[in-house]
Amino acid sequence: MNLHVVSRRRLDGGVLEREFLLGDVPGILWTPVDASETSPVPLVMLGQPGGLGMHRMRPALEGRARSASAHGLAAVAIELPGNGGRPTLPGAESVRAELRRVLSAGERPGPELVDRLILPLVERAVPEWQATLDACFALPELDGRAVYSGGVIAIGVRLAVVEPRILAACLFAGSYIPRATMSEATAVTMPLHVLLQWDDDGNDRDASLALFDAFASAEKTLHANMGGHTGVPAFAGEEVARFFDRHLAQAAD
Repeated sequence: MNLHVVSRRRLDGGVLEREFLLGDVPGILWTPVDASETSPVPLVMLGQPGGLGMHRMRPALEGRARSASAHGLAAVAIELPGNGGRPTLPGAESVRAELRRVLSAGERPGPELVDRLILPLVERAVPEWQATLDACFALPELDGRAVYSGGVIAIGVRLAVVEPRILAACLFAGSYIPRATMSEATAVTMPLHVLLQWDDDGNDRDASLALFDAFASAEKTLHANMGGHTGVPAFAGEEVARFFDRHLAQAAD
């Protein structure tokens, strides 16, 4: 399946932004000004939190894409299933209503509720990401190397297990963790850079630490910063960029 480009524009600095459809999945691809068939570049997959949609996330995504371009990387984002204008996943409304009841009672959602909330999203999103990689790597200006950054951690873990084209991943420990994700973590061997906001009220810190411990990667680094869910410091992004630069350079050698 090919990317169907629906619009394109040049951002300040020459970054080419292409909005596309892959089947019925909307997405955006950003490529540096000097990316070409004779000088192809790697690709960073920009994960997103669930429930917001690309329209609301657009400024943040564009900022991350500009940063990637400054490091010689293309960037791509796709709309998650059930987000934006995409159809709601079957059963999602009732699960979200149950989640709201639990949270309003001051309780944490149990493992069965987390599974019903997150796993249908993972099952749909991961194949869509793989199809996006197929389509992007058919473009001559991309060189077939990918890294993954942020978004729903269960999606990132599943991709780290099943997608060999991803060389390294930055995971954000700020979303619910299904039981299957804990099991899958033991099969993750790629280099990992994990961000954890220590005071994130909506995140189970102990579960995040247990997930980090379960990863089988020979290189895994946990960066814990003070502050809530949206308080990730700017320098954390700079460290992620250095992490990706190092592993993409190693893969090119």
